[in-house]
Amino acid sequence: MSLLAPLKHALSAVLATTHDALTALGASPDSAVTWVVGIASLVVLVRLLLLPFVVHGVRQAHAGARARPHLREIADRYRGRTDAESLRAQMDERRAVSAEHGVSPLGCLPVLVQLPVWIALYHLVSEVAHGTAVGAMGPGLVSSFGAASVVGVSLAGHGYLGSGGVHLAVVAGLALTAAVLSYVTQRYVVATNTSVEGMPEAMVAAQRIMPVMSAGGMLLAGGVVPVALLVYWVCSSTWTLGQSAAIARWWPTPGTSAAARRVMA
Repeated sequence: MSLLAPLKHALSAVLATTHDALTALGASPDSAVTWVVGIASLVVLVRLLLLPFVVHGVRQAHAGARARPHLREIADRYRGRTDAESLRAQMDERRAVSAEHGVSPLGCLPVLVQLPVWIALYHLVSEVAHGTAVGAMGPGLVSSFGAASVVGVSLAGHGYLGSGGVHLAVVAGLALTAAVLSYVTQRYVVATNTSVEGMPEAMVAAQRIMPVMSAGGMLLAGGVVPVALLVYWVCSSTWTLGQSAAIARWWPTPGTSAAARRVMA
């Protein structure tokens, strides 16, 4: 059994329950609107459950920004000193500064915790769109999912070249929307709230091209992934943009241009 199976089964139960609830309220079980709302609800629920990790990540970013000047001063003071006593003293001072400012040695833990959830969610939507039953998403619901269509374009369909111009317009529209949302988030929100002071030039250059790579990757993937997965990406990217914008506006990382704008406002 895959290590992601328990997560996929839990997420499939949420998607199936949401679909059943919407159907009980009078929505058509095979309607694309019903399934799109179900996918959007799943994204929202998962994001809400992961908010504590997001908050922890923001706090760690702030702690790291406050500690960075002191850590840089320590590095400058011990530069070129490679004897065991100096190395030990440097590590002790770094630990003291990190403890003073609340920098956790497990600062990347929130990202590591969230990653399996994103992968499981991706695989769930992809597998259901390909007609594979997953947990609570049994054959009946999978069949209903496959029968749902947006202006004649099946949620299980994939690729830019499908059944005519409408198919191309729907797929390209969804892929472009997801790509634009990703680009705007990375280029105009995340980048302005990320401190590059003291960062190696290679990492700064990588950060500059990240928005283009992210958007380009979505446009390329739009030609091969199911339409349902594009719907998921649009929903997820919309949440990411809103969440990132809120953090940059009200809880910007010290020393960034977002923080400078916050002070001037």
